[in-house]
Amino acid sequence: MNEEQQQNNLLHGVTLENIVNSLVEHYGWSKLGKRIKIKCFNNDPSVMSSLKFLRKTPWARKKVEELYIATLKI
Repeated sequence: MNEEQQQNNLLHGVTLENIVNSLVEHYGWSKLGKRIKIKCFNNDPSVMSSLKFLRKTPWARKKVEELYIATLKI
């Protein structure tokens, strides 16, 4: 990506941990688990278990990033 594309990327400079913490703060684990149906949000949720899963699972990470971007626009 060039510099202009990075400036337009809402995820630029935002860590996955910051994204998860922000979504948990905004929605809570229960509502987050209903929006994105993955075990790490619904069964004994924690930031660390979520990060471990999301780093290994591209489709789930994409959903989390998309929800984060949508939440920013609210």
